[in-house]
Amino acid sequence: MESIAPAAPSASADASVERSAARSASLPWYVSAMLVGTTSIVVGILWDISWHMTIGRDIFWTPAHMAIYLGGVLAGVCGGWLALKTTFAGTPEERDVAVRFWGFRAPLGAWVAIWGALAMLTSAPFDDWWHNAYGLDVEILSPPHTVLAAGMIGIQLGAMLLVLARQNRAAVEAAKPLGVAFLYAAGAGLSMLTILLTEYSYPNNQHAAFFYKVSCAVYPVLLVAAARASRLRWAATLTAAFYMAITLAMVWILPLFPAQPMLGPIDNPLDHMVPPLFPLLLIVPAVAVDVVLQRKGKSGSWMTAIILAAVFLALFFVTQWLFAEFLLSPASRNGFFAGDMQWSYGDGPGDYRYRFWGPDEDPVTPAGLGIALLLGIAATRVGLWWGGWMSRVRR
Repeated sequence: MESIAPAAPSASADASVERSAARSASLPWYVSAMLVGTTSIVVGILWDISWHMTIGRDIFWTPAHMAIYLGGVLAGVCGGWLALKTTFAGTPEERDVAVRFWGFRAPLGAWVAIWGALAMLTSAPFDDWWHNAYGLDVEILSPPHTVLAAGMIGIQLGAMLLVLARQNRAAVEAAKPLGVAFLYAAGAGLSMLTILLTEYSYPNNQHAAFFYKVSCAVYPVLLVAAARASRLRWAATLTAAFYMAITLAMVWILPLFPAQPMLGPIDNPLDHMVPPLFPLLLIVPAVAVDVVLQRKGKSGSWMTAIILAAVFLALFFVTQWLFAEFLLSPASRNGFFAGDMQWSYGDGPGDYRYRFWGPDEDPVTPAGLGIALLLGIAATRVGLWWGGWMSRVRR
């Protein structure tokens, strides 16, 4: 009598399983294209700010604008292709991990990126009309720029979610490339946040309480969320490192291009593109965020939030306070730190460039630091919640 036993899996079946696992952990072309798009957006916005500070009035078809909208187009095309492909030619597995919207199916990150691309493209004619009607912006967050910023952040969030879904479905040992890609997208998002807060982040502002309140209310959200959602040990550190790398590249590259003001009055003659501010040293508190989460575990408790906020504030305050003094000193006036190079053609010479603004009107006091700590606790709590949600994204 023949015995009945389960058949051993064939070599071809094992190979198929391995190929499927490798595909789920690999970086597909549309993810790479979306990451290129997020980079193009950040590079374009820093270039555009430099253009306004160096040259003045621009037209819609400047290279900086094209870099920004290239990022929007790449994200929109990738998201749209994913929706069409998943809806009409997707495998059962792809359709099962897709989100249904208006009869179409696509990963959640694709839908968020599509929304961001539409917001960006909507802002383009609005921004052109605004400049024609009112001239140069006097601040970064004008109404059309606010719509544009919302779209750009949407694309960066879409890229993060698109990678996260694949990371969370992949085997732990095979998800490292996806984890790095996620943190790169988070670093680009952190770059966008620092750009939006540029007006409050000059070294001259960094001996006043408001700078630390704003920083504690904003930056820990993304750093903590990335650390909790990622499977990599040094996630917050890598996020801050990617932000610094992107910004430093622009600090060092932009001044290499000759340019001169085309509008008056010219109070500060220039012969090269103005670089952005040297990046904030967020990598110092980011290392501490990783250490705390490694020791406490990635729980979303209030105690963890309090510890993270206290550590972030203490390290960021000491580091940035001392570094701001260095950036205002003659030692920083070189091509590496770009000290005294961040002034526009309309900023005339004066001692205001080399002194702190507002320490008498808005001094750093125990009460002010207490408010910054409370804002930091709220920010880290939101970051822990958001990171916990992102760690469960599968679609």
